[in-house]
Amino acid sequence: MAATATLEQLLAGCERSAWHLETRDGYTLNDPNLAAWQAGHRIDLDDRSSWWRPWLQNVVDAVARGVDVRRARIISEPISTYIRYEYDVTIPNIRAGEHVRWLPRQRTTDLMLPPNDFWLFDASTLLVHHFSGVGDKVGTELITDSALVKQHTEAFEAVWSRGIPHEDYRPT
Repeated sequence: MAATATLEQLLAGCERSAWHLETRDGYTLNDPNLAAWQAGHRIDLDDRSSWWRPWLQNVVDAVARGVDVRRARIISEPISTYIRYEYDVTIPNIRAGEHVRWLPRQRTTDLMLPPNDFWLFDASTLLVHHFSGVGDKVGTELITDSALVKQHTEAFEAVWSRGIPHEDYRPT
């Protein structure tokens, strides 16, 4: 089923929590921002206009409403080039109010995890992302089935409880 609401609309409408689980070691490998980073460009945290983007304002607005915005990333170690890039550009997300944790994949063996990335809103609405083998998003799925939402909530909480806060994680 294709999603009928966008990520931005779901975030704007949530009241308590917006949790995001990322499970891949690479996304959109032809992203021009990734290419610029690989060529040596780094964001200048003192120049907010150089890295601020509309998505971050959505996060700021949600956090101002009292929404707990979390992002957990399951990653392989040693990390891929793409994950190194994500690590380097995560500070703007944190400045917008997201809490970010990293969980090395080898610490997840005993967890039952969903195979797809997802956003979970207010523990009631699940937005699942589907990706191609090269990391391009190929679709989304909106799910409100309480059993599936519960499974994904439990999976996220398990990852979150083991995850390493961004400020403490040192990529290898």
